[in-house]
Amino acid sequence: MSNDSDPNDGPPPTVEETVDEREPESDDTPAPDEGFDPVIPEDDGSPDDGGLHDATIEEGDAGEGTIDDEGPDIDRLGSDVEVDLGAEIDEEITEDDLLGGLKVDSTSEIEVPDRLVDQVIGQDDARDIVKKAAKQRRHVMMIGSPGTGKSMLAKAMSQLLPKEDLQDILVYHNPDDGNEPKVRTVPAGKGDQIIEAYKDEARKRNQMRSFLMLIIMAVVLVYAVVTRSLLLGILAAGVVYLAFRYSGRSTDSMIPNLIVNNAEQQTAPFEDATGAHAGALLGDVRHDPFQSGGMETPSHDRVEPGAIHKANKGVLFVDEINTLDIRSQQKLMTAIQEGEFGITGQSERSSGAMVQTEPVPCDFVMVAAGNLDAMENMHPALRSRIKGYGYEVYMDDTIEDTPEMRRKYARFIAQEVENDGRLPHFTRDAAEEVILEAKRRSGRKGHLTLELRNLGGLVRVAGDIARGEDRDETTRDDVIQAKRRSRGIEQQLADNYIERRKDYEMTVSEGDVIGRVNGLAVMGEDSGIVLPVMAEVAPSQGPGKVIATGKLQEMAEEAVQNVSAIIKKFSDEDISEKDIHIQFVQAGQQGVDGDSASITVATAVISALEDMPVAQDLAMTGSLSVRGDVLPVGGVTHKIEAAAKAGLDRVIIPKANEQDVMIEDEYKDQIEIIPVSHISEVLDVALAGEPDKDSLVDRLKSITGSALERDIGPGGSPSPQ
Repeated sequence: MSNDSDPNDGPPPTVEETVDEREPESDDTPAPDEGFDPVIPEDDGSPDDGGLHDATIEEGDAGEGTIDDEGPDIDRLGSDVEVDLGAEIDEEITEDDLLGGLKVDSTSEIEVPDRLVDQVIGQDDARDIVKKAAKQRRHVMMIGSPGTGKSMLAKAMSQLLPKEDLQDILVYHNPDDGNEPKVRTVPAGKGDQIIEAYKDEARKRNQMRSFLMLIIMAVVLVYAVVTRSLLLGILAAGVVYLAFRYSGRSTDSMIPNLIVNNAEQQTAPFEDATGAHAGALLGDVRHDPFQSGGMETPSHDRVEPGAIHKANKGVLFVDEINTLDIRSQQKLMTAIQEGEFGITGQSERSSGAMVQTEPVPCDFVMVAAGNLDAMENMHPALRSRIKGYGYEVYMDDTIEDTPEMRRKYARFIAQEVENDGRLPHFTRDAAEEVILEAKRRSGRKGHLTLELRNLGGLVRVAGDIARGEDRDETTRDDVIQAKRRSRGIEQQLADNYIERRKDYEMTVSEGDVIGRVNGLAVMGEDSGIVLPVMAEVAPSQGPGKVIATGKLQEMAEEAVQNVSAIIKKFSDEDISEKDIHIQFVQAGQQGVDGDSASITVATAVISALEDMPVAQDLAMTGSLSVRGDVLPVGGVTHKIEAAAKAGLDRVIIPKANEQDVMIEDEYKDQIEIIPVSHISEVLDVALAGEPDKDSLVDRLKSITGSALERDIGPGGSPSPQ
């Protein structure tokens, strides 16, 4: 074919003339365009041809194994921690050692796996599901608290997908209908070669046109000089110039648009479409201000791929799936079902529905994620589509504390340091302090938190402190300081309120007082506070009632009613003509929520009714059933520490919460912890005045003695307070 031929003349090339024999196109595939016959370089089989090729991981890596034609060895997902030579595990101390018996002086001695899949910690159920979904190309929905590893597992899944022939996607001009561009797929790496071939051909044509144009213009000007019609000759030359320039635009418009280029992609694509608008998710067509007069941009050049197209043969990850608008969710369902989705204008700033491409491949694995509320606003049909063709998994918040897991947490610290690249490694004492904090944040004895993003924030803040002081290692003191600096805004506000409250402190830590009890509460996430509760009994002007002040929330009001049932059952006093006033002192604008002050209220009211003083060196927390059982509550560790800081000597907690106590070492010798299971035990400890107190407790035991025979286990639901 000659270079100076008209681009619209001659038979269109077949797909076989534009790509080599590896292109998975059928013989009857329509031609992408007309007029070009670019020569595509032969494939020499080198790694940079864009195709996936064999790669071997060095022996001794945490991800040891070979990535062969069957894909990576996904059974090694989250493999055991490995350490450098010279670092050993002392099997004799693994149970008690905070690092699981790992003999290291610094996290720099801990080996960090190269592959992301080997860095996954915990989430055994989710990990197994991801392995199965990767093998079978199933969709997955992960629901759980923020920071538990949903996005990390999704990225790991993209590395675990079975090896596919990745594809480049090109959009061609359609000579029959410019508003319906044609779509072709070629093996990864071939797209660049096709584009370069088309550009080379276009450059040759343009050079030939320019040469021909100069010859014609020269002939016209010479003729004009000979005929002495110079002005007319100049005008004729200008017309020739414009004609050639205009026709040259049609040559450039024949170059296809490579919308998805996987030439450098060695693993399956991973696309994060969290919060994406319709155009970014589904593809769009750019607006063209010049849509007439021959100056417009060809429609195929204005096509933009969406995340669903970029994720072809890979993973599409959408966190907070419920934030996608309903129309986008509906179209996403179509893309999942069909495996292809045409691109058209998605917004008022695009070309609207005027341009509609042929269907574009989008054969992706969908990984949807979110918190529990994500399922409420998620399109039910989309959830059904994911569930019907995949798995649903709930992400754990905590994991059992074992020596192996503690070693993995030590590795986690090393990972965070290595991934950041600017932090000094942690000393052994500093790493132990981080793992202690992981225990505390779990809220359960014998468990470690899996909210690793927040724990990683603590690691980074501690490392920043050490780096700011130009030290080579991060110490335990840096971690302790980081625990204060890494507080959230809500926690800082709570701590500020508690600090200001000390100026008007009403906590009494000695002596005996009637109708007054030191209660305990939690503000923010982990700030304990002493909250005094006072009770007074007065004659009523009508039927007796219980009056509680302190901006009680619904759960707290119900707790007061439960306390009233206990009082009515055992009291010798006729309270039908008495008002019982209950005041939560210094409750603040937030008021009181939860039922953890139930035993505090009951003790204060009983003290006021029976005219018996309460020991003020004591604080207490616990929920209360209508039968007098003391039930478990949340935040006991922070409440105990608050009592110790306030100078109190003893604290009463539910017996079921014994396993949840993980106070700092500095407070262990400052306060005595008294676990109880029934209100009679609370009164026995709290009330002063032996003869009267003993009589009251005996009377209460005789009335509700059957309740004492039941053992209240740890299975209760802790209150948020």
